[in-house]
Amino acid sequence: MAVVKNELDSYLIKLGLAIRKIRLSKGMTQLDLSSDSGIPLSQIGAIENGKLNTTIKTLIKITSTLEVKLKDIIEF
Repeated sequence: MAVVKNELDSYLIKLGLAIRKIRLSKGMTQLDLSSDSGIPLSQIGAIENGKLNTTIKTLIKITSTLEVKLKDIIEF
């Protein structure tokens, strides 16, 4: 079963919102997350805004930095 573009976009937006919510709950800025994870600030912004279909490797860096499990950002 193929995922249509609108559905993929919806997943990316939900993923970005989940990351932003956790980041903010930990009192972190995007710059903090970028610095602590080694991921460029522009990439963090693009992920949080649902504009970038990122890799699992990057998501693992983000969740490790936020001290949460991968499932915590993809259960939506």
